[in-house]
Amino acid sequence: MNNKIIFLDALPIMQRLMDNGYDAYFVGGAVRDYIMHRPINDVDITTSATPNEIESLFDHTIPVGKEHGTINVVWQGSNYEVTTFRTDGAYLDHRRPSEVFFVRDLYRDVERRDFTINAIAMDHQFQLVDYFEGQQDIQAQIIRTVGHPKDRFDEDALRILRGLRFQSQLGFTIARDTYHAMKENVADIEYLAIERIMIELEKLLHGSHVSQVFASLSDLNIWHYLPYFREVDMRAIRINIPLTLSQFLAIVMYCTHHETGLKQLKRSNDEIKAAQHLVHALKAAQQLDSKRSLAQFVYDFGYHTARELLALQDIFEVNNITQPTPIIFNLQIIEEVFQSLVITNRTQLDINGKTLMTALASKPGPWLKTALRSAECAVVQRKIPNREQEIIEWVKTNVKIP
Repeated sequence: MNNKIIFLDALPIMQRLMDNGYDAYFVGGAVRDYIMHRPINDVDITTSATPNEIESLFDHTIPVGKEHGTINVVWQGSNYEVTTFRTDGAYLDHRRPSEVFFVRDLYRDVERRDFTINAIAMDHQFQLVDYFEGQQDIQAQIIRTVGHPKDRFDEDALRILRGLRFQSQLGFTIARDTYHAMKENVADIEYLAIERIMIELEKLLHGSHVSQVFASLSDLNIWHYLPYFREVDMRAIRINIPLTLSQFLAIVMYCTHHETGLKQLKRSNDEIKAAQHLVHALKAAQQLDSKRSLAQFVYDFGYHTARELLALQDIFEVNNITQPTPIIFNLQIIEEVFQSLVITNRTQLDINGKTLMTALASKPGPWLKTALRSAECAVVQRKIPNREQEIIEWVKTNVKIP
């Protein structure tokens, strides 16, 4: 089985822990995905060894979360999180425990975890330890909390979003009492850092079952507790395919006409710029009516953005976003136009501002930017060839020069 390999690579760490008298297990999402034959990105190990004991057994460790029991063990060039069995003290602000207690008992460790499907442990011989019927819930495709759902969401309100994210990724059904507790505890989301929320939202949007989950965000009234989103009517948004966060933000901005305030979400400037770029491209695409205008569009926004808009046409349609005619805006013509662009950026224009000012005996001013842009567009649209003298003559005729 292919997804065994990642566990086999980590087995020497577990073996060393066991050779020194400690219990050690794989745990969490990797075990769940192993059972489901899904791809596994990394594995987590839980052990009865304390953080100090873990550090004493390995040459290269990083105390990434030592106060919470987590030591990063570097083994043969890879990093593995090894965490001491623990229980949590009282939770502060529905988001983090006031203290943790290291224990020697696996049961006490897994009983604090969020959902049954994530509370299955696996030993070095690939035998499962399942105290909370997680395998049964995987078989039944149900997401249910470990223990009483209200208690789990009281401890950490982020689990509400995590449950929806798992539903989006796995296509499971959320158990009725778990969903009801999500609704009861949703107001506690306001205590969470927006950075943590956005990480979960991004993963949820990527999920292959996002179309059946997205409506729950409105049903649970989650948007009301999130900056930016609380200011718009999110019930009007429909998501029917997996999206990147930038694509999602672009659709929200376009449909709600609310293009300010994204910085409240504390995402990178590049991500926000990508969303804004897509909005501008979406607006410009609606004006396309010829190959010439498509050439200008591909030049201005880029080949990849044109392809991206094409790939998102289904979601634009369900959100009543006007589309350019497929007679002009289709993959074949986009490819053809891109391959035949005369220039792909302004540096390839056969003239620059200094040459133009000299030829026209004019001083710098706002006219120059207008002239260069007009010439650039004329070359892209093949109204004139990309030759210095012909560009100068075209500017004389078509641009107002002081």
